[in-house]
Amino acid sequence: QVQLVETGGGLMQAGGSLRLSCAVSGRTFGTYAMAWFRQAPGKEREFVASISWNGGSTYYSDSVKGRFTISRDNAKNTVYLQMNNLKPEDTAVYYCAASGTYVGGYERTAGLYDYWGQGTQVTVSS
Repeated sequence: QVQLVETGGGLMQAGGSLRLSCAVSGRTFGTYAMAWFRQAPGKEREFVASISWNGGSTYYSDSVKGRFTISRDNAKNTVYLQMNNLKPEDTAVYYCAASGTYVGGYERTAGLYDYWGQGTQVTVSS
């Protein structure tokens, strides 16, 4: 059973930075593509960023490109989301997700990811 646990959320002023972490249990972390999604109140879950199984490819939504960076450390079974220049519209619950099927990391559809964390709240004040 694969388990994902996100940490690092919190309250931040606009323009600040946060780094989210997602620790993944299991020996096969290095074979999964990983992604971050987010969901704001009253809105659908949306794609934020993803990374291929080996870290060689990364993808971002237009709304975070240039501000957020996704990375992974396969030795630590952890994926990160560095968030800089935060904006109030970044306020949401952030979820980590893993796909053992679409390992290239290019998928932006939540339904194609097999495993999910419980989410961590990020709140950005203006």
